[in-house]
Amino acid sequence: MDTIFLRNVRLEAMVGIYRRERVTHQPIELDLDIALPSDAVFASGKVADTVDYAVVVKRIREELNTHRFGLVENMAEHIAKLVMDEFHSPRVRVSVTKLGILKDVGRVGVSIERSRTP
Repeated sequence: MDTIFLRNVRLEAMVGIYRRERVTHQPIELDLDIALPSDAVFASGKVADTVDYAVVVKRIREELNTHRFGLVENMAEHIAKLVMDEFHSPRVRVSVTKLGILKDVGRVGVSIERSRTP
């Protein structure tokens, strides 16, 4: 399956279960693998026939500005659903990383993969 990938997408989000995490934004990093809805782009060469990654990042940024998540798992699931619903991707892999949240640990996070069932 053909995919578009985005790596090291740095955004701000409200995510976490601890008091300090519930009241402030913190840096996160996303990695996305987004399956193309079809192979039409290879014949047409038109952005309308693919997934516009700039629009994907914009939409995720908008969502993260308006939602608070208790767990990175919930955030990853929300992002996966958004990508599949709004960009018609049949399969998506989302990795969410919290940066520098634990002493002596550079990154913590989760990676999920979701696909449409036939």
